[in-house]
Amino acid sequence: MKEKLIAIVGPTAVGKTALSIHLAKALNGEIISGDSMQVYKGMDIGTAKVTKEEQDGIPHHLIDIKEPAESFSVAEFQELCRPLISDITKRGKLPILVGGTGLYVNAVTHGFGFAESPTDAEYRSQLEREAEMKGKDVLYQRLMEIDPKACDKIHPNNVRRVIRALEVYHVTGELFSVQQTEEKQESLYNLVMIGLTMEREHLYQRINKRVDQMVEDGLIQEVQSFYQQGLRDCQSIQAIGYKELYDYFDGRCSLDEAIDALKQNSRRYAKRQLTWFKNKTNATWYTVSIDDPSQHYQEIVQFVAGN
Repeated sequence: MKEKLIAIVGPTAVGKTALSIHLAKALNGEIISGDSMQVYKGMDIGTAKVTKEEQDGIPHHLIDIKEPAESFSVAEFQELCRPLISDITKRGKLPILVGGTGLYVNAVTHGFGFAESPTDAEYRSQLEREAEMKGKDVLYQRLMEIDPKACDKIHPNNVRRVIRALEVYHVTGELFSVQQTEEKQESLYNLVMIGLTMEREHLYQRINKRVDQMVEDGLIQEVQSFYQQGLRDCQSIQAIGYKELYDYFDGRCSLDEAIDALKQNSRRYAKRQLTWFKNKTNATWYTVSIDDPSQHYQEIVQFVAGN
């Protein structure tokens, strides 16, 4: 029998954290973070990391497990997350995977494997961040130039496969089109996926307000501490909220311009997240009200409990 797994997905600032904690309380659950940046220690404000107070006694996993200078990949996340799901299940709890990083969530919920050929985790992580920041088309066009035959079999939306194809060529010098990989479309789990969305105008309001709150809570000082440590050219600093302020500290823009860029990049990222999850998952979607974010909580609890 498949293990039951709840996944909560959706764009940044839509309210995934609050829903996950409500579900965990109602259904005796534990939460696994599916966010590619919340793994980093010290990156608290800029990643909107759940605080101890917000956790409200609910165990949270895969937060603060890496130093900011370290790399982290989707394959490593998959390797850590799957045993966690089994452990939580064996203890009689309900695992709840919460996140906005589509590659990470998909790597866990579905049954593809990563490569028999050599890997380069740092290069792969770099490509994952590039896809997240610039969009999937940039990587697909790069693959088209290197290995057009691979593009005949890889859909532009299949970012994981595009990244793998580029990684294989980077590591081995051989074209991915000569290799064969398999991907199972059926989930490894008894998966119940909840998607949260919101009217775009309201979501953008929430994002702008969240950024203003981050600044008030000390975001500039948080990023400055990394800057002063000399952290550069590493995966963590490419996160939205950090790279924009690095431009400010480098003197390339004013503080107001950096904050405006942060808001704009966050809004663009939210749009890409929503597109990803709408296209790549079979989530059951709920539209969150900006006036009453908890409007659907009871309905969602009943839906999850009944599946």
